[in-house]
Amino acid sequence: MFEQVLTIEGFCLVALGTLLGITVGAVPGLTGAMLISLSLPLTFSMEGTSAMLLLVSMYVGAVSGGLISATLLRMPGTPASVMTTLDGYPMARQGKARRALVLGAGASLFGGLISWGFLVLLAKPVSELSTRFGPFEFFSLVLMALAMIAGLGGSSGVLRGLFAGALGMLAAMPGLSPATGDPRWTFGIPAMSDGFKLLPVLIGLFAINQVLRELLGLAGKPEELGGQSERSMPRVGDWFRQVGNMLRSSCIGTWVGILPGAGANVGSVLAYSAAKGMSKQSDKFGTGCDEGVVASESANNATVGGALIPLVAMGIPGSLIDAILLGAFVLHGLQPGPLLFQNHPEVVDSILGAALVANLLMFAIMFWLARWIAKLAFAPRAVLLPMVVVCSVVGAFALSNRMFDVWVMLAFGLVGFVLERGRIPLAPFVIGFVLAPIAEENLAAGLMASGGSLAPMFTRPVSLLFIIAAVGLLLGPILLQRRKLVPTKEA
Repeated sequence: MFEQVLTIEGFCLVALGTLLGITVGAVPGLTGAMLISLSLPLTFSMEGTSAMLLLVSMYVGAVSGGLISATLLRMPGTPASVMTTLDGYPMARQGKARRALVLGAGASLFGGLISWGFLVLLAKPVSELSTRFGPFEFFSLVLMALAMIAGLGGSSGVLRGLFAGALGMLAAMPGLSPATGDPRWTFGIPAMSDGFKLLPVLIGLFAINQVLRELLGLAGKPEELGGQSERSMPRVGDWFRQVGNMLRSSCIGTWVGILPGAGANVGSVLAYSAAKGMSKQSDKFGTGCDEGVVASESANNATVGGALIPLVAMGIPGSLIDAILLGAFVLHGLQPGPLLFQNHPEVVDSILGAALVANLLMFAIMFWLARWIAKLAFAPRAVLLPMVVVCSVVGAFALSNRMFDVWVMLAFGLVGFVLERGRIPLAPFVIGFVLAPIAEENLAAGLMASGGSLAPMFTRPVSLLFIIAAVGLLLGPILLQRRKLVPTKEA
């Protein structure tokens, strides 16, 4: 498992990926999704194992790095750190910035180790179980994952999430049909026969979109803190008092990570709410409480290992970044699932090893370098933005050496900007864009195997179970939102 990581090259890749992830995660507006999408072109010349070492360690570092700006600047570097700002920033204002950072880093390490254990134990059994799946089971499974889009609207609402998911599925339509191989929606443009490639779409949605927001002054500026003393470091007794909280929050984060499309921010919210509900000092939450920081950080880091389980075992992305990692698998000719364990066990070992070592390195880096990394939040945008644009153009062009992909990147940058200005979330768009072709391909294969009948979808137990779960996931958030609106209408 650690053969790839413990080589000089492998360890350097993991260390570099973790450091870059933490750095980007600590800068508000620069997300792990942006970093990984920009880094994909750099992995073209790498072997699959080396690419996974770099990208998975970036994933771990980016989720953890948001703790720094959330605590010091009251700006979550990543959406997963939103709940951390509620208690981390008040602790910093009270002169306990170092305590908050160390607590958060330790909780992140604990959550990462717990979810890594689940990843090691469950990835292969889940992949072996998936060998019994036929095309209808896979279609129903992807349908269930798509139904999770209903819950991804967040504060934007269920309908906005569904709308974004539908747009993503629509954007996946041009090109050759994965079911029949016939061209469609090419509009007479030869380059459209390949459709919209994943990499330019992702770079546009996140990198170019963010550049536009920065240029128009819509991204906001970090609020700098005055000098704070570094007192009140956590002691051994403080850690023991948080064991129950960390264990509960880590399990919540792992489970949320396994659910397709949920994401680290959902796990953080659920764990924070659970910690507050079970705490004897719930009134202190939001005023600088250790429990709040620990719950949020252990949960959001645990979602990384949890989300890797369905990705590695079945090729189902558990979060936005996992959807990008799925694209990395495709770019390197790798098929997640049981065939990955059989044909490329070294890639699986590299993912497992990178997830563990990256968590350990993350804690060491966060413990020693957090104060200096946080200063990157104030890097001059006149220097940062041109670098992002250059990397974006080079990355998009290098995919197929054609300008069409650069124009696609710029177009989807505008699409991402318009969607976010309309409070329409991007995560459902990406999930729909990635999963729609998979669903179409499996549905077509199932229909051909059954002579055009949909009956096996409902007569096969596993497929029926996924269909029922999909209906529940789709209707649940809608009914819950309508129920919340009833008192308002009566009032």
